[in-house]
Amino acid sequence: MHATPHPLLEDQQQLERRIRDLGPWFHNLRLGGIATAPDHFLGDYPEVKYDRFRTTLPADMTGLTVLDIGCNAGFYSLEMKRRGADRVLGIDTDDRYLAQARFAAEISGLDVCFERLPVWDVASLRERFDLVIFMGVLYHLRHPLLALDLIHEHVANDLLLFQSMQRGSRELAVVEEDYDFSAPAPFDQSGYPKMHFIEHRYSHDETNWWVPNRACAEAMLRSAGFSIEAQPEEEVYLCRAHAIQVPPDGPHSVYPKH
Repeated sequence: MHATPHPLLEDQQQLERRIRDLGPWFHNLRLGGIATAPDHFLGDYPEVKYDRFRTTLPADMTGLTVLDIGCNAGFYSLEMKRRGADRVLGIDTDDRYLAQARFAAEISGLDVCFERLPVWDVASLRERFDLVIFMGVLYHLRHPLLALDLIHEHVANDLLLFQSMQRGSRELAVVEEDYDFSAPAPFDQSGYPKMHFIEHRYSHDETNWWVPNRACAEAMLRSAGFSIEAQPEEEVYLCRAHAIQVPPDGPHSVYPKH
């Protein structure tokens, strides 16, 4: 039994008007043959990025559940549903993006749920997901490692698809497990894990806060309890969640009480 096509698919002018009214779009989707962001500065985005890692994900996702954190207009949420995922939930904090995502799902005839929820509140979902998508979000957060910790603790059941903008060296320094306080440490090496703090703006965007180098992105994933299974694209990682004992914050984790 086939779903009835959306009425707007029969009226291109009204569809174009609705797409325009919901803009501007960051995801270039094709709705009824109409591109939502045809002049995107990154090209056919995010399709061009997805093309480089789409084969890394299961082609058949029947029976799997997916959480798309920072879903924007829902490109990845819709793609996971097209692969047969049973339940797909996209969350974001931007009402315009959520309106775009809901409209895209409606036009596409795909049963995907979109909710307004920040990453800090993922525990309120009281649900774990087989695949968590966390792409293009980390560098927009004031507290990025906390976000990864919350994802690991509350919603990641198995796989994490992660992407972050990276800047700085692509090298990976050899880092020891520990260093004596007075001994030389490789902090100044280009391949040491580093996060670049953005006090004002980067790329005209005041929500860009922290940008890691490659070593830092990978170290943060490991520290939050994710082992890197594959790196199909320069900034994209497919990770698997595993049990981890995160050290407590504060001086009492290192120094004895007085």
